[in-house]
Amino acid sequence: MARRFLWIIAGLIVLVLAGALVYRLFGNELMKTALVPTAVFEEVPQPEGATYADASMWIARPDIADNPALWVPQGIERGAEPKASVFFIHPTSFLERGRWNAPVTDEESQQRARLFVRNQASAFNNVGEIWAPKYRQATMGAFLTTKADAQKALDFAYRDVVAAYDAFLGQAPKDHPIILAAHSQGSLHLLRLIQERIGKSPEAKRVAAAYVVGWPISKTADLPGLGLPACETAEQAGCILSWQSFAEPADPQMVTEVYDASSGPTGISRAGSPMVCVNPLTGTSGGEAPATSNLGTLVPNAELTDAELKAPGVPARCDIRGFLLIGEDAPDLGPYVLPGNNYHVYDYALFWRNVRADAERRLASFIKQ
Repeated sequence: MARRFLWIIAGLIVLVLAGALVYRLFGNELMKTALVPTAVFEEVPQPEGATYADASMWIARPDIADNPALWVPQGIERGAEPKASVFFIHPTSFLERGRWNAPVTDEESQQRARLFVRNQASAFNNVGEIWAPKYRQATMGAFLTTKADAQKALDFAYRDVVAAYDAFLGQAPKDHPIILAAHSQGSLHLLRLIQERIGKSPEAKRVAAAYVVGWPISKTADLPGLGLPACETAEQAGCILSWQSFAEPADPQMVTEVYDASSGPTGISRAGSPMVCVNPLTGTSGGEAPATSNLGTLVPNAELTDAELKAPGVPARCDIRGFLLIGEDAPDLGPYVLPGNNYHVYDYALFWRNVRADAERRLASFIKQ
């Protein structure tokens, strides 16, 4: 099931069915046909009586033994005394087109979500106790259409994220710093949560860092309204990190077409605006670093049941628009790279050990301050 998900998300269904040429001509329409729901949006109920006070509504939290966020690759140890509380929102793992939102009881999408929590949120288990909620996520097809039902599905998913975050605040230790982290759809919801709630609230002072990865953040249309700045230096705390990974030659057209046609929360157009790009190898805004700066890339095995940490990993540089480029000699991480040399699926895996070190460094700076 995990293999089926990544096969689809990587766009291989288009390549296999039609070949590269047909994909270039009709790829978007084929993906829409395969993934965009034709049903009318309807709210998906939660299990009777379920709330985020219940451990059953979480993929990971401190009282769930052996949860996937506790995984580490061979040779790496978890932190003995986590000093922070980490709120992590997983990316899209629901692919069905029969409805717009996933039930939290859907085992297939939950299995994929657990895989993402293991390979992404685990980067933070040396510094914090990880809280990763289940939520009634929007299906993949919601990102491939301008139908009003797609926005309804995203708004509905966001309601769960807010409820989970409120429960997290109520149950996590009040004296712990907070690290926020997410990927893809999770980062879309985290961006909104920062803009609407966190950046304007007292707990903003508790945020050691926010990893809003795999989703574009406009420096002019989004950043000014977030209440947290982009990270400029490696030692800075209380700031936002974001990047989107592409091998070269990169073709980010699928991202820029949607991005340039959109506006920020205050109505300012994102068209042509630079994106936040914090280089995960240096921890600084912009710039570049060689492969020798990469402490370790997480490379999955063929069955996706385990992963090995290999170093040195890839180089990285932020281009003028704000995409993170990893060079022409990209590693073979499996057949799940999206069209345009987009390594979106691997945004955390490419820099897993650097993310781990970055979180440790920023938390230390935060505590020192």
